[in-house]
Amino acid sequence: MGQLTDLGQMTDLGWTDFFADQVGQDEQHLVPCRIAQVHRARLSGLSTAGLVRLTLPVHVNTGEYAVGDWVLVAPQTHDLRRRLERRTLLQRPVEGQFLPQLAAANVDTLFIVTSCNADFNPARLERYLAMANEAATTPVMVLTKADTMTDDRDYPGETAALQRDLAVVTVNARSPEAAVALMPWCQPGQTVALAGSSGVGKSTLVNTLSGADQVTGGVREQDAKGRHTTTARSLHAIPGGGWIIDTPGIRNLHVGNFAAGLDTLFAEITELAPLCKFSDCSHAHEPGCAVMAAVASGTLDEDRLARWRKLSEENVSNTPVQTGPRGNRTTHRPRRY
Repeated sequence: MGQLTDLGQMTDLGWTDFFADQVGQDEQHLVPCRIAQVHRARLSGLSTAGLVRLTLPVHVNTGEYAVGDWVLVAPQTHDLRRRLERRTLLQRPVEGQFLPQLAAANVDTLFIVTSCNADFNPARLERYLAMANEAATTPVMVLTKADTMTDDRDYPGETAALQRDLAVVTVNARSPEAAVALMPWCQPGQTVALAGSSGVGKSTLVNTLSGADQVTGGVREQDAKGRHTTTARSLHAIPGGGWIIDTPGIRNLHVGNFAAGLDTLFAEITELAPLCKFSDCSHAHEPGCAVMAAVASGTLDEDRLARWRKLSEENVSNTPVQTGPRGNRTTHRPRRY
């Protein structure tokens, strides 16, 4: 693998001035690589010269790297020297762990995939939206299996109501037309990631977009729940431009340290809060609550407020808190879920 000099090819991989500006004068001889695969004990990087296995420093923790990261590598030995600062980072709290799990880095768009059957769950989808918002990644809702619907539920309408200006796309994950519908977010140099529960068609959609041949699993008819078919994160090229990152299905997405993401998700509540009589209003029982007044007038859905309250309380419980004097603060671990 030689030093990268083709700026056009670098740009196609997602390289921008944001990353180039981080490379010092004494690092000009190093090769930028994008992390394409993360395993328990090894990392693979992608450059315009192809995919290579990286030589890791002693005692490196691969869990500190995410698919989509940019790193600097020695040109001959493939020694990993350092990781560049991320532009965006998708991560989630994990039960029993202090540090969050890294899902994907430097992602422009998150395709949140759900199916038009018993898997459809607005409360769970709101959790994915909060994660995307917190990462400053653009969320796009992708509805699959519309061709197998057995009810007249307005899935696109319900989905669009979850967040302002939310893009909603309905596709048949196996059809080439799905790639056409999602192409606006899959342009050269753009990176998309897929998230959603198991069995909703994420791996099928990756196959359709990238031409890859991943194993896909079935769905239990009684509850529409699927089996995990993706066990590791990986970066795939999209013919004609763009990159896609598949992630394992998430059964339970906990909310923690997502305050900004929740504010964006529940913008109608965030905007009403300053109008409440009390600055610390819980929007539950206080007099002069503008949010409760909106519920009473019918301009705010009561179930929506209940879901906001639940996620907000969970977020507070699961967000580390720093206490103590300045310069000697202690971070308290969040409770176990």
